[in-house]
Amino acid sequence: MKNIGIIAAMNEEMLAIKSIMKNIEEEKVYDLMFIKGTINEKNCILVESGVGKVNSSRTTQILIDKFNIEYVINVGSAAASNNELNIGDIVIGETLVQHDFDITAFGHEKGYISNVGKNIKSDTELIKKFDSVIKNMNNEIEDKINIKIGVIASGDIFCTEEMMKNKIRSKFNADAIEMEGAAIAQVCYLDKIPFIVIRSISDTPNGNNNITFEKYLELAADRCKKILEKFIL
Repeated sequence: MKNIGIIAAMNEEMLAIKSIMKNIEEEKVYDLMFIKGTINEKNCILVESGVGKVNSSRTTQILIDKFNIEYVINVGSAAASNNELNIGDIVIGETLVQHDFDITAFGHEKGYISNVGKNIKSDTELIKKFDSVIKNMNNEIEDKINIKIGVIASGDIFCTEEMMKNKIRSKFNADAIEMEGAAIAQVCYLDKIPFIVIRSISDTPNGNNNITFEKYLELAADRCKKILEKFIL
C-alpha cells in the first residue's frame, strides 16, 4: 500500500501536522522517528528532517527507501524574497533551486547541479490541487490566504541580510528562501518520485528577521497544517 510522505524540517512544523493524524504508530530508522498514521483516512508517513540540505536529503532517501512512498510533500516556513509577500502568505514551489550550489568554475551557471540541472520542477498535478485547495479555503474563511506559485531557493544558510536576499531574488527570481526544499526536490527527482514544496512566510531578511521568524513560526506551521488537512482527502 502506498503512503504519502510528509517532511518538515523543524519540531514545531512536525508537531502541527502530527496533531491532525490518527492511528499513530512510530518507527525509528537511523535515529529518525517516522510517524505512521492517517490524515482523512489516507496513509501518511511524517518525519522531522532537521534543518539544512544534508539532513533533508538524507531523510528523504530513507523515507523513500523504507516506506513505499507515492509522493512527497515538504511543508514549513520560509523567508520572503519577493517584496509582495507578507507574513502568513503561502508559496507553492513550482520551481526549486539551490542558490548556494556553485560550479561556475566549470562553465555552468550558479545553481546548476550535475545530472539534475538548475531548476527542479514540482509535480504539476500536485501544484494544481494545492492551488485549488487554498482557493477553496479562501471562500470559507474571512482572513484570506495569499498564494504565490513560484520559485523557492534553498541553501545552507539562514538568510538574514537584505543584500543577500536581493541577490538571490535577482539571480534566481526567487519568491522565498529556506534551507531544505530544493535538496528534497533533488532526491525525489533522481528517484522519480512526485513531490511538492509548500512554504508559509514567517520572516523577511532585514538584518533582524530571526526575531520575526521565532514569533511567526507557529503561524506558518499552523497554516501548513490546515492546508494539508484540506489537501489530503
